[in-house]
Amino acid sequence: YSAVCLAQGLAENGLLYTIDINEELEARVRKYFAEAGLAEKINYLIGNATELIPKIEETWDLVFIDADKAGYAKYYDLVFDKVRKGGFIIADNVLWSGKVLAEKTDKDTENMKLFNQKVQQDERVFNTLFPIRDGLMVVEKLV
Repeated sequence: YSAVCLAQGLAENGLLYTIDINEELEARVRKYFAEAGLAEKINYLIGNATELIPKIEETWDLVFIDADKAGYAKYYDLVFDKVRKGGFIIADNVLWSGKVLAEKTDKDTENMKLFNQKVQQDERVFNTLFPIRDGLMVVEKLV
């Protein structure tokens, strides 16, 4: 769903990359892209993002991270140099149902807290956390 929404906002020659680890969903996902008339604007990759991202030789204006919570910091690091200066990284679920404020946390919550701290301490970016739904961190790359 997020890929379709993002692809609808692309410039005429824009291309969206999306990575999914779940190959069982491929037929359904490709069907939705086709039904939305966006199949040609979406490069749909299946596999482990930590293996695929380094192989992609593109410069991006925007990266949207909505994945396994343990991987957020790693994905951030992997995409950072591929995002142009003035581009954005948007991370979903950064408030993790408000659990990031709790003293006792589970592993996913701890990963989200660490990710949020990492971004907050990164002097190469300006970030804004929007406390809507499950939390959205918008990060502008300054360097």
